[in-house]
Amino acid sequence: MGESRINLAGENLRKLIELTAHLRGPEGCPWDRVQDYDTLKGLLLEEAYEVVDAANARDFDGLEDELGDLLFLVVFYSRLAEEEGRFAIDDVVEHVHAKLIRRHPHVFGKVQAGNAGEALQSWMAVKEQERAVEGKRARESVLDGILKSLPSTLVAHELGTRAAEVGFEWAKVGDLLEKIEEEAHELRQELDAQPPSAPARVEEEVGDLFFAVANLSRFLHFDPESCLRRANKKFQRRFQAMEQEILKRGKQLKECSLDEMEAVWGEIKAAERHETPDL
Repeated sequence: MGESRINLAGENLRKLIELTAHLRGPEGCPWDRVQDYDTLKGLLLEEAYEVVDAANARDFDGLEDELGDLLFLVVFYSRLAEEEGRFAIDDVVEHVHAKLIRRHPHVFGKVQAGNAGEALQSWMAVKEQERAVEGKRARESVLDGILKSLPSTLVAHELGTRAAEVGFEWAKVGDLLEKIEEEAHELRQELDAQPPSAPARVEEEVGDLFFAVANLSRFLHFDPESCLRRANKKFQRRFQAMEQEILKRGKQLKECSLDEMEAVWGEIKAAERHETPDL
């Protein structure tokens, strides 16, 4: 990035900081003035997922817009802390800048890293050193410290990632597919059991199947949360198209048999594949 672009980015960030302060001020917005750390949490998560959606779709106009919304919330949270005398946005920037320098000794120091895996090991080594300096208890397990607030799909992804880092990993994708088939078979056994299995056993097997599928997406270098969100959107799009098509034929969904709905669904799916072959 050229110096002029850096200067422009700094000036624009300054304007955003000033705008946020004004919105929180006595002549600002009543809605902005009543927000706090808790009321913004849902918005922060929503904006983060909208960034992910735009990135998945390679919608760069949308990505630019959503990153702006996310940046605004970073500035907003920092403003809340500044009003309480805790820290300000410049402290946030300075802190992350120093941390990035510190955690890249393979770039700014004498440590060597010839590939991404070695770079990650270097990063993690510095992170553990920092924990020791801060007096934090050393992790007894490689699985310690995963945020409980993460969506379950991302927890599964992180668990699998950390296990893989120490060599506990499937050798090839076919092994994972076999694991998924195994979990589906075990679920089928619980459902077919006589007498019927306890609901907790069935729930456990459903969870095992979810976990295996989440790790399949990780193994293939996909984010499981993004995969599921895309599948949700696709189902919603096709279902609503089916609703509209059935309405055009003079019927309501509740008046149709399952076979009728599946026939229309198949037509919509085939039409989508014809228009966009990679669906």
